[in-house]
Amino acid sequence: MTPVLNKHLPDFEAQATSGVKFTPQAFAGQAIVLYFYPKDHTPGCTTEALQFRDKHKEFLKAGAVVFGVSRDNMASHEKFRQNLELPFELIADTEEKLCHMFGVVKNKIMYGKKVKGIERSTFLIDGGGVLRAEWRGIKVAGHVDEVLKAVQDLKKAA
Repeated sequence: MTPVLNKHLPDFEAQATSGVKFTPQAFAGQAIVLYFYPKDHTPGCTTEALQFRDKHKEFLKAGAVVFGVSRDNMASHEKFRQNLELPFELIADTEEKLCHMFGVVKNKIMYGKKVKGIERSTFLIDGGGVLRAEWRGIKVAGHVDEVLKAVQDLKKAA
């Protein structure tokens, strides 16, 4: 079941770095940016994480919390977060529950072989738990600025 724009997300719980238990209810009243990425410590994912890191204060100022999500385990996430000095938490979706909930697992061709992987995607959830925007199959360049603008527009509209 992929979430539908302008609909409430179902309740769910996920483990994040720093011992944080993520639930939409825990962040009620704040916008939530969930960005799904393929793998820790890879060039594109590192670039994307650094861009979210560099704009983090602007996301907070606009009333949003940022969470990165991948299928990597907690140890990998903690190392990735520490190496890049990320000010936001990463969710370890090792069982792909969130990946399937948001419909981001896709078949890809890598080095000539079919593999199942995460399609780089971002979702914006408003303070009431309603999905307001989604970006799928994105390119890293310019993406974080686009998400930040959507968060700022959401805040203005509130």
